[in-house]
Amino acid sequence: MIDLERLKEALDAYKRDFAHHWKNERYKWEAVKHFQEHWDINAPDFAGMFYAATAKTGNLLASARFFPRGMIRDFAVADPEATRAMFIRLYDETRDLVERVENFLAEADAMRRKYGEGVWKNHFQNINAVSTYLWLRYPDRYYIYKYSECRAVAEGLRSDFIPGRGDAENLAGAFRLYDEICTHLAADRELLEMFRSALTDACHPDPELKTLTVDVVFYISRFFAQSTEAVEEEWFPQDYDPGISTETWLALLADEAVFTRESLQIMKRIKDFGGMATCTQLAERYGETPNFYNRGSSALAMRVARATGCPVYDRENEKWWPILYVGKYADSSTKGVFIWKLREELSRALDQYDLSDIPLYAGAAPSAEGGERFGHETGYEAYTREDFLREVYMTGSQLDTLIALLKRKKNLILQGPPGVGKTFAARRLAYVMMGEKDDSRIAFVQFHPNYAYEDFVMGYRPGGEGFELKHGIFYRFCQQAASRPDKPFFFIIDEINRGNLGKIFGELLMLIEKDYRGTTMALAYDGQPFAVPSNLHIIGMMNTADRSLALMDYALRRRFSFFEMEPGFRTEGFRAYQASLNHRLFDALIEQILVLNREIADDRSLGRGFRIGHSYFCGQKACTEDWLREVIEYDILPLLGEYWFDDPDALQRWENRLRGVFDGR
Repeated sequence: MIDLERLKEALDAYKRDFAHHWKNERYKWEAVKHFQEHWDINAPDFAGMFYAATAKTGNLLASARFFPRGMIRDFAVADPEATRAMFIRLYDETRDLVERVENFLAEADAMRRKYGEGVWKNHFQNINAVSTYLWLRYPDRYYIYKYSECRAVAEGLRSDFIPGRGDAENLAGAFRLYDEICTHLAADRELLEMFRSALTDACHPDPELKTLTVDVVFYISRFFAQSTEAVEEEWFPQDYDPGISTETWLALLADEAVFTRESLQIMKRIKDFGGMATCTQLAERYGETPNFYNRGSSALAMRVARATGCPVYDRENEKWWPILYVGKYADSSTKGVFIWKLREELSRALDQYDLSDIPLYAGAAPSAEGGERFGHETGYEAYTREDFLREVYMTGSQLDTLIALLKRKKNLILQGPPGVGKTFAARRLAYVMMGEKDDSRIAFVQFHPNYAYEDFVMGYRPGGEGFELKHGIFYRFCQQAASRPDKPFFFIIDEINRGNLGKIFGELLMLIEKDYRGTTMALAYDGQPFAVPSNLHIIGMMNTADRSLALMDYALRRRFSFFEMEPGFRTEGFRAYQASLNHRLFDALIEQILVLNREIADDRSLGRGFRIGHSYFCGQKACTEDWLREVIEYDILPLLGEYWFDDPDALQRWENRLRGVFDGR
């Protein structure tokens, strides 16, 4: 039983605030109808169907550190049939409700461990999320259950049922409480008239008033917020609305006198962050200072007020920003002091407005094609297929294979003997796929045994008087690539097999796979959603002659295509280079190297991966005997000394043969 006088008091407040409250909460009814129209348990693409069906759920299935919707999509990508079965069992109304919820949670944890052990830290499914799935599927039967809201309402209405934390058994008691509230809503003619008149064709009609009850519970939990610590502070101001429609916002967005380029940058960044953020969060992720966002928002709001004549909030310190946002104070886990959330009408307008030519990150300028260039002007030197084949001693068919592999897999490893020009070829492969020498779209790093996730993605580093969370090179480069989705980007990793890839990539190891590109996942350090964009290509290099390194394990190898680079002495490019030098000793040495490579390939303790590469003999415009002697004495013979450390006779024989070229023997 509940205290009906206190319920009446709360409902009176709900009806007074209904017009304003409805604008922010109507999405619940729209989310239900959208789900009903798009849900298909037998859809061939279950992951895509689920994500489309839940597209309008907003913060019901996602928040700053809570991503149940995104995780279900990741599950469905990893194992669509197992995920489909989870929902079939959850929606089986012949089974006990508590049993279904508990089984769903157990199955989610099993999926996390099976497909993301060491990568997925959390499956993000809880009783709140599961009740939301049930409500979406059966909106005339179920309510959304959230512990903090239920407890605040139960205590505020002095119910004889008070929920405990984290127990599915609470659902039965909570739903009885909500049924009691629902009964009283159905008897309130004034409320029903207001509610029915507000419904649109985009809304679920809610004949059983279950969603209305969910919304009233949400409101009441805030109404009684002062009597419980279980509820977050409400967004405010609640008593002000600028009255600007989505259509008017669209017209303002196109007016350069109102929305300057700086203003559009702020809007694009808040939208990209999820529609709400502190100035500190925006500054850390996208650049500029917190004051850039604070000052820029206030100035924009003033221009909007002048252009529209909209009412202005009458509190001096909060006069301008409420035109654009609602706000609340950040909790201790959020960087910054105050969170701004885009007003619903402005957010919808931004969804419809083209911001593709607005830089997402500070320091980026628009390119001639749209998008951004980072630190460079336009007009890069063109780079063609012919340029590649002239500089990189491969055949045309090998180049075609490389391009096809990188486009198909997104991740490629160039492996081969020392001196075949892997690093040189990697950069020029990027050039030829870009069609120009745009080094702003290439990043380079070398792995080593001590290289870690904190260097690569993010981690705490000394700064100021303590430690600060710093983004690594791969994180930053992914953000750059994501801001220019129409352009290919290339991340080149030298000595890739010298690093512990599982340790370095962490949870991103899954996201670099082609099928997971664009899929978001919460990162280990900040809990924020992150994705590896599909236009980013990873090229790694590894020496097959490095005996100190173990083979990459299967989990890592399957994420890359492997291309073996061979010595290019017989290619047209090298032969043209050799002819340009026109040097007798050079020709004689190359013939000896070809014989040496055949012997190395036939040696059971060595093999093809230990042959001598052509790059030792490249890069010269003119050939001299001194240079050739240096290559033999200081590059080739020391390498052979490592190869045949246990076969001094073979080493001595080849020392004689190579040095003999200079002696005319």
